[in-house]
Amino acid sequence: MTATYAPAPGAAPLPRMVLTQAGLELRMMLRNGEQLLLTIVIPLLVLGVLAVVEAMDLGDRGARVGFLTPGVLALAVISTSFTGLAIGTGFERRYGALKRLGASPLPRWGLLAGKTLAVLTVETLQVALICGLGLALGWDPSGSALAVIPLLLAGTAVFCALGLLMAGTLRAEATLALANLVYVLLLVTGGIAVPLDRFPPGVRTVLELLPAGALADGLRDVLRDGTGLPWATLGVLVAWAAAAGATAAASFRWE
Repeated sequence: MTATYAPAPGAAPLPRMVLTQAGLELRMMLRNGEQLLLTIVIPLLVLGVLAVVEAMDLGDRGARVGFLTPGVLALAVISTSFTGLAIGTGFERRYGALKRLGASPLPRWGLLAGKTLAVLTVETLQVALICGLGLALGWDPSGSALAVIPLLLAGTAVFCALGLLMAGTLRAEATLALANLVYVLLLVTGGIAVPLDRFPPGVRTVLELLPAGALADGLRDVLRDGTGLPWATLGVLVAWAAAAGATAAASFRWE
């Protein structure tokens, strides 16, 4: 006698598993007050406060908003794809959640794909809110939105890889402290709130080759200066993404 089972046993189709994991990751991010503070509130506060208060000589209000809005878009990418992802993944690893998910039918690359989809969804919300606030403050963007998309995607790839590299090699407490420290340092030295030309020439050259400076300046080239896609800047981001991604894949520990 052959037994029948309803519903039929077995794993769900892979695309459904990835989308389900992405939905779970997204709900966890949006329900976490600290994550919302980091990804939504702080970037909007940085833009709103620095656009209104003359904290440094950036010109009139229109010039300040034109400088700050692309930089805050870069900050939003960093906050979600690096700081938030690193801290969340680090504690999932500490509590054994990654180990349990690794034993499920969802392949490990599917778990990372789900996390990436959740990050991109949150970034879409961030871009809409930041651009809306910038327009309300008098922002007059130039350039093409199509030139912005590759920069945002490449920046996301870089900082996701760096976040996973940190979360997969350090203890959760160390990841928490270091990710927040790097976030603050990049806010000051990443061309986000302070123009890179305010730094000494040698330091400026180094900062322009780091992913935060490259992303902020690339977005500013398009959205403020109206240039086309800055291929050299995109090349810097792609090179960082390839190097960080390969290193993270080789060193990530799931337990």
